[in-house]
Amino acid sequence: MEALTIRDARVEDAPRLLEIYAHYVRHTAITFEYDVPSLEEFAGRMRCTRTRYPYLVIEADGIVQGYAYAGAFVGRAAYDWSCETTIYLDANAKRRGMGRALYEALAQRLRAMGVLNLYACIGYPEAEDEYLTRNSADFHAHMGFVQVGRFHRCGYKFGRWYDMIWMEKMIGAHSDRQPPVRFGGEVIR
Repeated sequence: MEALTIRDARVEDAPRLLEIYAHYVRHTAITFEYDVPSLEEFAGRMRCTRTRYPYLVIEADGIVQGYAYAGAFVGRAAYDWSCETTIYLDANAKRRGMGRALYEALAQRLRAMGVLNLYACIGYPEAEDEYLTRNSADFHAHMGFVQVGRFHRCGYKFGRWYDMIWMEKMIGAHSDRQPPVRFGGEVIR
């Protein structure tokens, strides 16, 4: 049995995380990004995210196998209690429980911050093909997300059109006097 560890991502993890992400850019329509970002750009994205949201990695026997993070949902103050979530696993690390463990840890951190709604933006094929299956949507549904929207033929990659769906999961109680969301003890707005 491999030893799994979930920890905060460090900028020093950027080369490994970019290696994981590059597979999805080059070989899948899971991300609609066409070009693999440079290491500097990717590390900059990490730094930006880490100023307001958790960014986690999962290790198996000391080797990073995936990462998950949250980001602003829309970016206006009224949406502070909502965030978009993202997860990527090494292509060889699937179906070993790492995605669930990582997403549960991310949700726990977000709940502790005061976040109430999680959203996932997912590439979705009309018919599965070699670039995109419905596995991500199925994974999110298994994690308790429900589909709340669909955009038809909005992403074009590998000479094909793909849909995009939004999925949502509520992780906290909504009140009439909602306390502010905090990250690192500071109000995030």
